[in-house]
Amino acid sequence: MPGQTNHTNLNDEELLRAYRGGGDSQWLGYLLQRYTALLLGVALKYLKDKALAEDAVQQVFLKVLTHFPQEEILNFKGWLYILMRNHCLQQLRDKTYIADEGALVNVSAMETDKEEILWHNHTLEQMNEAIELLNEEQRKTIVLFYLKKYSYEQIIDQTGYTFMQVKSYVQNGRRNLKTILLKKLGNRGA
Repeated sequence: MPGQTNHTNLNDEELLRAYRGGGDSQWLGYLLQRYTALLLGVALKYLKDKALAEDAVQQVFLKVLTHFPQEEILNFKGWLYILMRNHCLQQLRDKTYIADEGALVNVSAMETDKEEILWHNHTLEQMNEAIELLNEEQRKTIVLFYLKKYSYEQIIDQTGYTFMQVKSYVQNGRRNLKTILLKKLGNRGA
């Protein structure tokens, strides 16, 4: 078991090696403790609420302790920062999605304009057709990210793609969707 006195003299890489070498999560705990203030600051920046930020830090700690990646982490501080940022962004997306659903409950069918419903359905139809025109990787990541509200990390787990692949597929897919939809609109106006 690691001693309380010797962990403070070790850098991040040495603590990671000690954790991977023996599997003792206390080494990882020392490392996480080192970056608690950083993670809280990141969470506060995105969530703007101290209680939510503290909860987010605890959730990220738990995630690191239970789902630590097998591949080597070259910059633990940067990796942890990105993990926290993505966690906060996912929480904000989930919050927005829930709020949007709540707003729909309050809309009565009488107030809804039939023309607007037809236009909305037509737009959804166009979007679905455009998504189908994307290549498989872009289609899969666009659906998971925008429609199913998955985080990059969840998409990586689901598809086996790397972080850079997911980022690229989402960005290129979004750009290609825009191009496809603009062409469709241009053809309709001609």
